[in-house]
Amino acid sequence: MANEIEQWLGELDVAKYVDAFKEHEVGLRDLPHLTDDDLKTLGLPLGPRRRLLAAAATLARQIAAGASDEPATRSQAERRQLTVLFSDLVGSTELSARFDPEEMSAIIRGYHNVVAREIRRFEGHIANYRGDGVLAYFGYPKAHEDDAERAVRAGLGLVDAVSKVTIPGGETLFARVGIATGAVVVGELIGEGAAQQNEVVGETPNLAARLQTIAEPGTVVIAANTQRLLGDLFELVDLAPQRLKGFAEPLSAYRVEGKSRGEDRFEALRGHRLTPLVGREHELGLLLDRFERAQEGEGQVVLLGGEPGIGKSRIVHTLRGRLTDRVYTPLSSYCSPYHINTALYPVIGLLERAAGFERADPPAVALTKIEALLALGTRELQEAVPLIAELLGISIGEKYPPMNLMPERQKQRTLEVLVEQVAGLARKQPVLAICEDAHWIDPTTLEMFGLLIERVQKLPVLFLITHRPEFNPDWKSYTHVMQLSLTRLTRGHGTTMLQQITRGKALPSELRDQILVRTDGVPLFVEELATTVLESGRLQDLGDHYELAGPMAPIPIPTTLHDSLMARLDRLAPVKEVAQIGAVIGREFVHEQLAAVSSFSEGQLTVALDQLVESGLIFRRGTPPDATYTFKHALVQDAAYQSLLRTTRRHYHAQIARLFEQRFPEIAETQAELVAHHYTEAGDPEQALLYWHQAGRRAARRSANTEAIGHFTRGLEILSQLPDTLQRTEREIDFQMSLGPAYIAMKGHGAPEVAATHNRARELGGPPAPLAGARRIMRALHGTGSVHDCV
Repeated sequence: MANEIEQWLGELDVAKYVDAFKEHEVGLRDLPHLTDDDLKTLGLPLGPRRRLLAAAATLARQIAAGASDEPATRSQAERRQLTVLFSDLVGSTELSARFDPEEMSAIIRGYHNVVAREIRRFEGHIANYRGDGVLAYFGYPKAHEDDAERAVRAGLGLVDAVSKVTIPGGETLFARVGIATGAVVVGELIGEGAAQQNEVVGETPNLAARLQTIAEPGTVVIAANTQRLLGDLFELVDLAPQRLKGFAEPLSAYRVEGKSRGEDRFEALRGHRLTPLVGREHELGLLLDRFERAQEGEGQVVLLGGEPGIGKSRIVHTLRGRLTDRVYTPLSSYCSPYHINTALYPVIGLLERAAGFERADPPAVALTKIEALLALGTRELQEAVPLIAELLGISIGEKYPPMNLMPERQKQRTLEVLVEQVAGLARKQPVLAICEDAHWIDPTTLEMFGLLIERVQKLPVLFLITHRPEFNPDWKSYTHVMQLSLTRLTRGHGTTMLQQITRGKALPSELRDQILVRTDGVPLFVEELATTVLESGRLQDLGDHYELAGPMAPIPIPTTLHDSLMARLDRLAPVKEVAQIGAVIGREFVHEQLAAVSSFSEGQLTVALDQLVESGLIFRRGTPPDATYTFKHALVQDAAYQSLLRTTRRHYHAQIARLFEQRFPEIAETQAELVAHHYTEAGDPEQALLYWHQAGRRAARRSANTEAIGHFTRGLEILSQLPDTLQRTEREIDFQMSLGPAYIAMKGHGAPEVAATHNRARELGGPPAPLAGARRIMRALHGTGSVHDCV
């Protein structure tokens, strides 16, 4: 029970309170009955209390639902993009023949331990131990924006760790790893090993397992879908197309040689397809102005903030390009989500790159390189070199005297030496110091930056720090520190970006509008969605413009964005169900509608919505229960919606459609297309046709003919999928004859669409369907005659 409660608290990122739960003997069975006052008694602050209450409410509903077919039960399974890692111990069969079963058990256990350690280090989930194989998921139950990268890092780490394990006789163990990424249906996993009862459904695990079989001992092989998500972060060898058991066609595969030596993460991920900077001239001008001030000796610090994908790294890249003709010293560092607790990680990376370290450098060579690097900024090498060598793990031998410093004093002197190094470089020429992704900064680097920011005020230094909104340092009060927040692009800027991506070729207007609406002015979203469309085969290239190659359809979420969007939802796992139901209702939903569809109590729902608002996933207008909510990004709504199983979506769509009819009749009357949409997605064509026709007629009465045509056409699409019966024929005549006047109003009597509409109605109204009604036949003939009179 203690392990279960610890696991549950860990998934909510509140594991530090596990001792309080143990002390008060609170177990899983007690969770559904906890109140806010109970959690106060346990000593939890407001944020964790809200998370726990919402999670407890979800647990209570799942217990109450039992094996029933209600949404609470069905929602345990989700549609996901998953990166799967499969690790196998090389030669285990031969080892089993040579070792006693007890010895072999110890060998397998040791292998499992080192593999598990590496997978957990990159926050993967061990789904299953299969003898000498280990199956792990990256992207479920908790998604990260870089799950494919995490899986590859874990794969490289585990093959290295396994190679350092020795067994009786002095032999070395070797592992081989296969990794694949793809769409799956996955059930809720409770603790490790639960996947044995809730297997992933899809080809991705099988592909990962098959790729493992073609990997050489001690290597990692990845699928093409994984490779596309990695950019140039790793050095890869393209293997010949591989024939794998269970797959009809040969598949591309890549062997991972190691991490890329490139220093710029943005370049590695996006440098191969950069579009010109759009809509950031003002911000870029401010940065150039601050650089000018820094050159004159007035040191400047700029905190460049904004949400993921808004263009922070893109501006940094452009700034570097604008300064190519200036003389300055560049210092670039990068924080990492994998090294939040690694002291001075970004500084260590900067020093290693600046010194020009090679993997094969012996200690003496590495020490010489560090001496040369530090000599650029200081003459006090006797103290500086031992401190920095210790930081980098380089032996100084007997060349320098021992430091004999207490740990805290050694740390303080190391930070001071690093700051003095920057000052020494700045005394020779201006310095452009850049630190990216400071929201992942480790505490020691944060402390060092505080010292540096105090020092640079009187130095020719521009210190540019990029970060996400959650980063909130204490430096903002300094007069030489400026906060610069990036906002979303305007629609005009988004259109300009699309023109650049398509190289000036116009997209169909309806497709262009769909991209602009769904991307909400976030540059990365625009790039990825547009690229997805261009690579999808949906468009015909007609030289100076594109045309649709088939019917207009929703654009799927790009695989490059899927993990990032799901990560935002998974950070709020206990209340994600509320976001998913809201996503079914639409981009905008009201409190009363959500309350009527969900099984949450009013108090639980309010807590959940408060969390979603605080997280920035949704906006709120008004006060509950009279509040209206809007998803901050259309793509976040899409991710929440698409994570639901189709059966669950249909259930909610049907509930919502009936809700509008019964409790919100004004919506059914004035927004019939909304009710029609929900009945369509619920798989109820009879009701959907009724409301599509009603919506089209209402739009036509208001002379909204474009909308009317859209509604009638949607109804005809549904009819085309129904069995060929007399009733379907009569309904199609009604739709065609309603569509005709809308086309006439839009394009005139002589338009070919009008002729086609009336000809189709006439065809339906005549033999072999005479019972369709003389009235409909006459209307069809009259419509056709009107057209002919105009030709």
